Amino acid sequence: MNYKYHILRNGIKLVHSEVNTPVSHFGLMVGTGSRDERPNEIGMAHFIEHMIFKGTTKRKAFHILGMIENSGGELNAFTTKEETCIYASFLSPFYAKTIELFADVAFNSIFPVKEMEKEKMVILDEINSYFDNPSEQIFDDFEAQVFDGHPLASNILGSEETVNSFKKNDILRFMKRNYLLDNVVISSVGNISLKKLVALLERHFEDIDLKGGKQDRAPFDNYKPKNIVEQKGAYLTHLMMGNVAYSRKDPKRIPLLLLNNILGGPALNSRLNLNLREKYGIAYTVESMFNTYSDTGLFAIYLGTDLKNIEKSKKLIKRELKNLRDNKLGTVQFSRAKKQLAGQIAIQYDSRQNEMLSIAKSMLYRPEIKTVETFIKEIESLSVENLLEVANEVFDENKLSTLIFETK
Repeated sequence: MNYKYHILRNGIKLVHSEVNTPVSHFGLMVGTGSRDERPNEIGMAHFIEHMIFKGTTKRKAFHILGMIENSGGELNAFTTKEETCIYASFLSPFYAKTIELFADVAFNSIFPVKEMEKEKMVILDEINSYFDNPSEQIFDDFEAQVFDGHPLASNILGSEETVNSFKKNDILRFMKRNYLLDNVVISSVGNISLKKLVALLERHFEDIDLKGGKQDRAPFDNYKPKNIVEQKGAYLTHLMMGNVAYSRKDPKRIPLLLLNNILGGPALNSRLNLNLREKYGIAYTVESMFNTYSDTGLFAIYLGTDLKNIEKSKKLIKRELKNLRDNKLGTVQFSRAKKQLAGQIAIQYDSRQNEMLSIAKSMLYRPEIKTVETFIKEIESLSVENLLEVANEVFDENKLSTLIFETK
């Protein structure tokens, strides 16, 4: 993959991949999210993500939302613990229109008070929808449990109290503190030359003046395992089990990615799926995940099952974790596991939208993009000893936390 890099005259970084395709993808990612909020700002990054589409100095919300969609494209946005992103997929001839819109909504939004009050109601409904869905709520609550006392514990959506308290000046203060030059990346995968793309960006982003620097983030270093059971009015009992893990810069994240895929990745032949679902039939959904942050990470396992099966499920999960701690993978098994992960990564990048979002995030934290080919080489270079070392660090039973939403 041939990525091209450029820095605009105002200092904003660009990464672009030129591909001959009728549909192109463009995004603007800011390296700020819920972990950058102060206690009275919880939910602010997500609130801003909603509000930038609600009116600018020259457009009303209706015109913003229809501009790309009326041309057959899609406009979207998301907020994570550490990033906020707006992005679009569109027919390639509409690059100029898309870039002009992005410059307008990202840096000329006026945050009308009337629209703010309406959007607060929308977000409160979004928060309540999570409370209606324990299989989603447990993921957020487990992160809050693991990162207790740290900004990473905060819910991205915020709470009714904090969201209702937001004022326009609060938004402007947050953006001034966090929307900094070193935190902004533009990403593009589409049918346009770098020269034409840069010309469009210089035309529409030239008046944007951002201060340099990055915000200071408090590191997380105070993990204490906890086991919590809560009563919920739901049919299924939901379980989360996990441990803190490695940051996005830690070399050990690569063997943990492979272990995670072996244990409970998306393939139907993952160990947890073969054991708990196929062999015993006690869980429809069982999976594991590994999320990386700038200074830490989280490994977790989730399943939903009948209350009577929860203790058996915990024993089966711990048995699989112990097996990975104690036993080396055989040569054939290890080779298949590496090929499977490499294939899944390649398939993910086969979606050009996913590629555009991935390279944007990479540019926030690295001077150059790690290509799929490089990533696959890192996987292929792993040894069974690498996996054993990581398994004994992350899957240590004494370090595991559990959260159970138990049926009443």
